Amino acid sequence: MIHSHKLASISSTMSPQFPACGKHKIFIGMAPGVGKTYRMLEEAQQLKKEGLDVVIGLLETHGREATIQKALGLEKVPLKTWIWQEKSLPEMDTEAIISRRPQLVLVDELAHTNVPGSIREKRYQDVELILQSGIDVYSTLNIQHLEGLNDLVHKISGIVVRERLPDRLLEAATEVVLVDVTPETLQERLREGKIYAPDKVDQALQNFFQRRNLIALRELALREVADNVEEEGRESSPQNYCAIHERVLVCISTNPESIQLLRRGARIANQMKGRLFVLFVSHPQQFLSRPEALHIETCQRLTQEFAGEFIRMEGEDIVQAITQVMQTHHVTQIVLGETRRSRWQLLWQGSIVQRLMRRHPQVDLHIIATESG
Repeated sequence: MIHSHKLASISSTMSPQFPACGKHKIFIGMAPGVGKTYRMLEEAQQLKKEGLDVVIGLLETHGREATIQKALGLEKVPLKTWIWQEKSLPEMDTEAIISRRPQLVLVDELAHTNVPGSIREKRYQDVELILQSGIDVYSTLNIQHLEGLNDLVHKISGIVVRERLPDRLLEAATEVVLVDVTPETLQERLREGKIYAPDKVDQALQNFFQRRNLIALRELALREVADNVEEEGRESSPQNYCAIHERVLVCISTNPESIQLLRRGARIANQMKGRLFVLFVSHPQQFLSRPEALHIETCQRLTQEFAGEFIRMEGEDIVQAITQVMQTHHVTQIVLGETRRSRWQLLWQGSIVQRLMRRHPQVDLHIIATESG
């Protein structure tokens, strides 16, 4: 939990025209019903007891009694009503929140799309405006609403998520809290009517809330938060941070056996649940023959099939190119093919493997023997 002294309050010495940007804390989970809103309210109630000025900007209780009870005693900023298709629809009153100037505002369901005709299209845009006004925000988000994960979520669940927001919201957040339960616990909550109305339970269990879907979504949420923690570690202590995810770099060449190398690297990345990168370095003064070009295209296609990232660079120094990619993508494992070179070549030029070992002793090298040089 963030203590009150860590929250961004406006300094009395700061010009009111240029307030400090508010801090944003996001409570994220794998699916509806894990307890994001309840956890947000729980922390807000504690901060209120400590003397912080906390208000509710928008709360979606979905009729859940425990959530309703947890919100008692917190001031609510009245919602604004918009007329659309002859219906009165409530939305968060962003301008009223900014005028009220609390120290902290709670905003549920960050990915929500506002009523057509609203000043801003998306709720996250309202939140950005509130943050720019120097007010801290607590908000909630389900992992499937991140734009960058849209295709993967569709592949996992078969469902196209319509309400999405840019990944930059999570990246820019001051703090990200994972609210986590097991898939079995979430399904039990669903059966008990704690998430949806009883008439929707069976359909939900057969679709989005299938156990295999929840397992995959939970892993996505865990990885996303781990990425966030790792990125913060790199920024705060770039020399001493510890990588959370394995990142496997496969270095290929025009040698046809590079395909075998690539497959081996993909298996290593899969076993470690890490990310796969494939690097090809071409010499600036050497042109690829048609068979060589087709071979590299095949490697690129295979990389995509393995959900990896193909990187093509030009340079005379292969070790320098590998080093550059390693630093950019924070590589932890390298897969290389050790070719048979003459003793004179090793004497005058040195082995790529030996040079990498000397330069990057902290990185694990996997040397796969090949037949040709």
